[in-house]
Amino acid sequence: MQVPERMCVYQYNFYNMNFLPSGICFYLSVAICWFTSRVDASWWYMGTLGSQVMCDNIPGLINKQRQLCRQHPKVMQAIGAGIKNWIGECQHQFRNHRWNCNTMAREHNLFGRLLHRSSREAAFVYAISSAGMVYTLARACSQGELENCSCDPGKKGSSRDAKGSFDWGGCSDHVDHAIKFTQVFIDAKERKERDARALMNLHNNRAGRKAVKRFMNLECKCHGVSGSCNVRTCWLAMADFRQTGDYLRKKYNNAIQVVMNQYGTGFTSAYRTFKRPSKNDLVYFEDSPDYCIWDHESGSVGTGGRVCNRTSRGADSCEVMCCGRGYDTSRVSRTTKCECKFHWCCAVHCRDCEEEVDVHTCKTQS
Repeated sequence: MQVPERMCVYQYNFYNMNFLPSGICFYLSVAICWFTSRVDASWWYMGTLGSQVMCDNIPGLINKQRQLCRQHPKVMQAIGAGIKNWIGECQHQFRNHRWNCNTMAREHNLFGRLLHRSSREAAFVYAISSAGMVYTLARACSQGELENCSCDPGKKGSSRDAKGSFDWGGCSDHVDHAIKFTQVFIDAKERKERDARALMNLHNNRAGRKAVKRFMNLECKCHGVSGSCNVRTCWLAMADFRQTGDYLRKKYNNAIQVVMNQYGTGFTSAYRTFKRPSKNDLVYFEDSPDYCIWDHESGSVGTGGRVCNRTSRGADSCEVMCCGRGYDTSRVSRTTKCECKFHWCCAVHCRDCEEEVDVHTCKTQS
């Protein structure tokens, strides 16, 4: 379902499914008009600036974001440094996918025209970027890198879990602080727009923030005679960001296509047989392109030149990855570690072995 640059919906009553594309059935009883947000630039651009984050030189920030940027320069530096981490996680999750979360260095939003479409890929990018900022800020607070936050001050005194009582100690990651700052900073632009695309972005931003908090682990240290756990000191720590990435990738696979409700204030599923989206689900408006060929309008860079797996039957197979165009095979020399042996104590020594392997790459479109 295409969401155009400007969309105005006037009063209609649809009861016959034949009037709607792809069987989408909805009822609109009031006039609703909205404009989709422009995504020409974003705070993601800070990742290209290194430590020299200049608030006035970041394209796309609104006044409130620039104000927060000036008030918290150390926070902005941490955010900028952390951008490569969530982009790396995005690229890991889609490494065997036609769309592989590729970035474009010359684009202020890093992903080019891809984000102009309200697709499930856009939904994932907004969710993983929001989660990435939460993770980066919470970790920076715990490591004492920021002046306005540290460990979670609420984790004091005693508590209990399934193993019994314990004392709060160590340094619990202050995720709530990171979530609050991330919400205020990232959502500021979307709350100013308040159109259909902005509501979609807000929903997916929140799903990303909530995903990080979902994977908090209670870590403990035992105190007692001979290491017995008569007394435990515990703290809450974020799990590795890979768990958040895996979780959001599953949410991407089950993302829900939505339409605006009759009041223009929220979503309803585009298909009656689908569930209503929860706060943890990713939502999108438009179908994705197939990403097979380069297309400026959709932001697809195509799969020409991508490595594929000739023996796979999954998304990384040459048949799927190359979209039926065929593939080229070349033999390359690769150095690997081999004949590894453990030497007491404590080292592993390996030989460098050369091997010839076949590499298959998708043909470009003719």
